[in-house]
Amino acid sequence: MGDVKAVLFDLGDTLIRTADVAEILRRILSLYGVERPLPEIKEARREAELELSLEDYRLPYMEFWTEWNLRILKRLRIDADLRWLSREIVKVWWDNADVELYPDVAETLNHLRGRGLKLGVVTNGFKDDVDEVLRRVGLEGAFDVTVGVDAVGKPKPHKEIFLYAVERLGILPQEALFVGDSLEMDYFGALGAGLKALLIDRKGKIREKDIRKIKSLLEVVRYV
Repeated sequence: MGDVKAVLFDLGDTLIRTADVAEILRRILSLYGVERPLPEIKEARREAELELSLEDYRLPYMEFWTEWNLRILKRLRIDADLRWLSREIVKVWWDNADVELYPDVAETLNHLRGRGLKLGVVTNGFKDDVDEVLRRVGLEGAFDVTVGVDAVGKPKPHKEIFLYAVERLGILPQEALFVGDSLEMDYFGALGAGLKALLIDRKGKIREKDIRKIKSLLEVVRYV
């Protein structure tokens, strides 16, 4: 992979970890006097996720998350002003998410930057959330490009979001290496867009063969 000019990363479960999404929602609902068991919240979230469409990703940031939260809250049969509560959830989300940087991130980024490589983040989150998370973990300004789903209105594994990132960097797709934790969205998504790909499998759960995978981000430097 000696022709790599940039390394792009997924965000969640690649660079950062958070509390489980359903647990974050349970905490926030509790703050507003609403108690629901975690399994019920997980099921409501799962059902809401099945309703997501590409049209949803074209909504403005606050409208997307308000509608997303509304779908979950309606399934939980909460007796409250649901639209107001949906917006409140968005406002306090990251304060309740236990956002942490994986311990191998800073050293990896320093190594790659020292080799003159460009760095980026490509995620299915919205750009506002990406910027907020990077600020909280001390990586504000650490990347040459940060791309959220709202940049193109299509999430990974659609090729458009990968191609948008490499275009912003001024390189060809084959000159970029993408690192992420999802086999479908990150690994095969990147390959489908013409990028090189590495799967970060920290817990050794992926059994598929013929997959380039690593257990630590520190191993990325071997592939550039």
